[in-house]
Amino acid sequence: MEMNGNKRRLTWPCHPAYPQVMEYKVVEIREGLVGDKLNAKKIEKVLNEHAKDGWTYKSMTTASVKGRVGPGGTDGLLIVFEKP
Repeated sequence: MEMNGNKRRLTWPCHPAYPQVMEYKVVEIREGLVGDKLNAKKIEKVLNEHAKDGWTYKSMTTASVKGRVGPGGTDGLLIVFEKP
């Protein structure tokens, strides 16, 4: 792994014969505290905005994201993008 400021670059696979270096970005999307639900249009917008900047979609998973108020969390998504 190579550190450059606050960016991390990983070589995948981690082997000298495969020098492709990839950069990864994780984007958090969550429901708002006042009825702002996740929907397909919101997710599509995030995917398209990052694609325009050269990022490729890698994976997506659901997550319970801790809110700012109270002990509970809100439903959300973590989307992982990559680019060379």
